[in-house]
Amino acid sequence: MHFQLDPDTEAYRDGVRSYLAKVMTPESEERIYRSGVSHDDGFADGLVNEGYFAPSWAAEFGGQNRDAWDEQVLREELMRAEAPMYLSETTRMVASIIRDVGTPEMKDRILRGAMKGDITIALGFTEPECGSDVAAATTKAVRDGDQWVINGSKMFTTNGHIADYVFLLARTSPDKPKHKGLTMFLVPRNSAGFEAQAVWTLSGERTNITFYSDVRISDEWRVGDVDDGWQVMGLSLQDEHASGWGPHLSRLLQHAEQWAATTEADDGTLQLAKTDVRRRIARVAMEDEVSRLLLRRCVWMTETGQTPIAEGPMSKVFSTEALVRASQDIMELVGPDAARSYFEPTAPEQGRFEYLTRFALGTTIYAGTSEVQRSIIAQRGLGLPR
Repeated sequence: MHFQLDPDTEAYRDGVRSYLAKVMTPESEERIYRSGVSHDDGFADGLVNEGYFAPSWAAEFGGQNRDAWDEQVLREELMRAEAPMYLSETTRMVASIIRDVGTPEMKDRILRGAMKGDITIALGFTEPECGSDVAAATTKAVRDGDQWVINGSKMFTTNGHIADYVFLLARTSPDKPKHKGLTMFLVPRNSAGFEAQAVWTLSGERTNITFYSDVRISDEWRVGDVDDGWQVMGLSLQDEHASGWGPHLSRLLQHAEQWAATTEADDGTLQLAKTDVRRRIARVAMEDEVSRLLLRRCVWMTETGQTPIAEGPMSKVFSTEALVRASQDIMELVGPDAARSYFEPTAPEQGRFEYLTRFALGTTIYAGTSEVQRSIIAQRGLGLPR
């Protein structure tokens, strides 16, 4: 096992960094912050044109046949820059599932458009009354000839108001056990009976509650076999569970170091000269390093043909909870000034401390709560009973 990047991957990372430094302007960051929407068509087009959309995909689909390490450093840099890439990421995730289990017709219809940025796909898993128990979905899809009629609602369908499709989990056999009677569909957003209403999170992000009222779609939009939705969705959940949020911790560390190196204390010395300041920043740096190593272990496992079943959740739990700890610790360290927001001209580090404190709390919920991740680690990693 190794965690060091080889020279070619380092060069690739440096190229990504240089590109993001050029396109992530203060104006674009403010536009994203004000809208609460982590997507920008121009930015997505730029990723495609530069070969940064799905570099590990085969060239026949618009990729570059790069390895998982190049893909990983790309994700790290995009996340560290807080780039508007969430819809691009979910699109790539669903496209990879369609590549694996979709019909030839669906592959032909979706894959090339998704890889060129012409098609976008949001996730429709969680429901208002089900919380983290995704398999308890009650949104129904009833077969009517060669069509399906869908009724129900989904919560936290981020970008569902602008995506072309929603990757929807629906119950098709109510009489079967909850994990056995589910099917996945790709629902066109322009379908009659579909509606998206804005929901604003603590971090200022816009997500949506989406409604499906007698939405009719052809069977050609089904992804995978009928009642096999839990296995199909598991392909995406495994990808999400292996996500790490360490790059946001790296960004927080960067701003904390800049603040400490440029801000004077009451006695006229720089904050960085104080033992408590260095101690707290060092603690963030250690957790940043551990977060990076945990995530890179997942990449190494993938590259060596292993599946990071428990290791992915380990990375996700540690990095998100470390981000919560660190953001609150730095907020306390900086003091009342840290509560000043992005739009306050006197806010230290452009209000990043205040924003990351709010943002961090949601990361322990995204892609499965910490409780869900710990259950996976216990049951599938350690072999403990439910």
